[in-house]
Amino acid sequence: MSRRPSHPARLLASALAAGALLTTAACADGGESSGAASDTAAEEAARAAAQQAPTTSPSGSPTGSTSPSGSSSPAALTESGAKAALITEADVEDDWNQVSDADKWHDQLLAGKVDVAGFLDAKTDADDCQKLLDGLYSDGLLGKPSGASALTGFEQGDSRLMEQVAAYDHAQLDDSMKWLAALPQTCDEFTATDSSGGKRTVQVIETSVPDVGDARQGLEVTVQGTADGAPTTLTLDVAVVRVGDDAVTVTGGGPDGGASDSVQRGAQQGTARLKTVLAGGTPSPPSQFD
Repeated sequence: MSRRPSHPARLLASALAAGALLTTAACADGGESSGAASDTAAEEAARAAAQQAPTTSPSGSPTGSTSPSGSSSPAALTESGAKAALITEADVEDDWNQVSDADKWHDQLLAGKVDVAGFLDAKTDADDCQKLLDGLYSDGLLGKPSGASALTGFEQGDSRLMEQVAAYDHAQLDDSMKWLAALPQTCDEFTATDSSGGKRTVQVIETSVPDVGDARQGLEVTVQGTADGAPTTLTLDVAVVRVGDDAVTVTGGGPDGGASDSVQRGAQQGTARLKTVLAGGTPSPPSQFD
């Protein structure tokens, strides 16, 4: 709906209307050529008046040459933005309690050397599976971030939930997502050896991830071994979501089993928070450890 023309524009329109009446009278008394010339002048004046009188869009915003063209590009992820994008206790619900030392978590069941002899393609596949164990152990599943990065963690009994938000090199992130997608076939089941020579059986299966972000991959990794002299099974659910050149990585589980529901919710909420940050907004509520 257009805005009502301003007062000067209405005066000009009235003058043009009067001129048009005079022109009509002139046409009746003599020649068509002068009338055509007057009509042309009136049209040009009307166009000039229309250009000077701004209109409004249906949303109420002015339109015309002064309006911005196109939408702005997402902002680059900053350190403060990465921290703001991290999920909170409210995002994961249940009885998770946020901690401040998640960067120091390292599960010893993930520390082991992959047995190359157990692979048909030997070295290549073994390297991919070793990369998986090392990435889970060091919280660097997608490799080293190329830009901003932030991490948070939660505990619930013996289970842990961790999320990382980080910026990566575009080609590196491409390769990492392809690598993750191939792991259920490449590393379906393999054996790793700990520093004492103990054997661990590792299984990797594909899991679902909410349909968010530009790309996503879910895994469940199960490690059967020994801890403190007793048989132990560690189950970890993993969800990775890509948003442009940034990614949300959520890992959860422990000796009591995986944390599929919390990991999926964390991935969904974490992606929403990251998108809000990249669009220039501020997610809420803020993290307790910002």
